[in-house]
Amino acid sequence: MSQFGYKGKGLEFLTSNKIEIGNQVKIHADLIYSGVIMPRYEHSDDHHIVLKLKSGYNIGLELDKIKKIELETTSAIKKEVIRRSSQPNPKLPKILLLSTGGTIASRIDYRTGAVTPALTAAELNASVPELSIIANIDTEVLFSEYSENLLPEHWIKIAEKLDSYSTSEYDGIIVAHGTDTMQYTASALAFSLAGFPKPVALVGSQRSSDRPSSDAALNLIAATRFLIEIHSPGIFVVMHNNSSDDEIACNWATRVRKNHTSRRDAFKTIGGPPAYIVKANSIEKDKMFDIPKREYVPKIKFDSRVLLIKYYPGLDSKVIDYATDSGYRGIIIEGTGLGHVGKTMYAAIEKAKKNGVFIGMTSQCIDGMVRMTVYDSGRDLLNLGVIPLGNMIPETALVKTMWALANSKNSDEMTKLMKESIALEFSD
Repeated sequence: MSQFGYKGKGLEFLTSNKIEIGNQVKIHADLIYSGVIMPRYEHSDDHHIVLKLKSGYNIGLELDKIKKIELETTSAIKKEVIRRSSQPNPKLPKILLLSTGGTIASRIDYRTGAVTPALTAAELNASVPELSIIANIDTEVLFSEYSENLLPEHWIKIAEKLDSYSTSEYDGIIVAHGTDTMQYTASALAFSLAGFPKPVALVGSQRSSDRPSSDAALNLIAATRFLIEIHSPGIFVVMHNNSSDDEIACNWATRVRKNHTSRRDAFKTIGGPPAYIVKANSIEKDKMFDIPKREYVPKIKFDSRVLLIKYYPGLDSKVIDYATDSGYRGIIIEGTGLGHVGKTMYAAIEKAKKNGVFIGMTSQCIDGMVRMTVYDSGRDLLNLGVIPLGNMIPETALVKTMWALANSKNSDEMTKLMKESIALEFSD
């Protein structure tokens, strides 16, 4: 009997009670729980079993606190899990799941409460048996890192891997990714793979897949449904749309940012609604969203000599001098309001421009457009050569500058790229 990740006392408990993964059971402990026995992971302890409740949440139950377990029904889920490891269903579409790490590919250590990286792509697939019912999921691990550790070099590896599958038989590709820097990676892929012919869904979770109230399973299921039902090419970030489980948002890569540290609906499209919303029985498209039509010519290069500066009263202009003297080739400023900085910064900006440094202006406001012609201070900055970047999100502007710098021959060509809408980074 294959019990996917259960060992020691956990395996003995299931075997002695004639319970298998995928069985619907009723468990009497501190409360009475009803749900489906879920797989565990190869690095798990042997003192817990995992139960998927009808609400979709996974909970870990300590063996010593279980008074009684009753088999209610066997389930097709177990058969699908086993089938996935042996023979795919030719009637189902094919999806590739690439794992890069993050909370979605992590588990909770029940002894310490810490979340640690532990899941391979295959384990991540096995932790959500429902996936095998709607698609054949192939899995591959690129690396296992929390997203705060990712660098432009990692963006290149992800983009090159996706490019290698651009003409494959996969209906779409899921990239499992940590949420802390997912918006940066999404933008990097959107620019370097502009015109990519297949839908790509970056999926994360705010809570690990074996933690109660995890959003991992629903995000993965919604992403898979989106990829196989909509066939919308391009790069998307697929996460909860609200705090409940009734809507999952598919946000366009360059228009999304993480707005909350821990809520499941942390990711929001800036300047409009999500491109698509996945509901229980439908997937709804925003009537204004339109996929940009571009020939697919991958440009997978980045130059990290770019600085993002948030202006504030009292900011020392030596920051810009340091960047110029240190060889930085681009600076993105998060200005105030419509795109302003204090006049104490002007001399440093002028020096940077004379040294060929690209300087782009965004706003630290969450929404709205940079308009530098309204006030004298904005017009002064325009005269110094600062480029207004409309309503481009600062993080997106940073990534685009890295990309444009690496893919242009001179400053004029780079400025032209920065002003051009490549991947819907400007919105109406």
